[in-house]
Amino acid sequence: MGKSKQVGNHKSDKKKHISKTWKTKRRTKDLDQIHSDMKPDTATKLLNQEVDYDVTGCAQHYCLHCARYFTDMRSLKEHFKTKGHKKRLKLLREEPYTQAEAERAAGMGSYIAPKKVEVKTQNVEEDMD
Repeated sequence: MGKSKQVGNHKSDKKKHISKTWKTKRRTKDLDQIHSDMKPDTATKLLNQEVDYDVTGCAQHYCLHCARYFTDMRSLKEHFKTKGHKKRLKLLREEPYTQAEAERAAGMGSYIAPKKVEVKTQNVEEDMD
């Protein structure tokens, strides 16, 4: 018998880009996507979704600012008090970056500071039991 011909098995194609999978595993929506979701017509659609059994909590308890589903109303209300939700609200206060702002930054106009947007935690209609 001789030496095995198989060499370098630990560098298989399956594990080649595992660091990229780890980085994108819990990726949420970007801030500009959330700003577009916060418009009144899309916000009402997202907050009043039909029952979907494939989504956590049957898609009935949704945090608009964090783009997350919760199992029940209690966990949603507890989420509103967390550090992560408050950080997200603070980040959403700044107006989203636009193409016009990019052109001004490139020297095609004068600089205008980004405006502040009023962002508050969404209202919850149901009472906790």
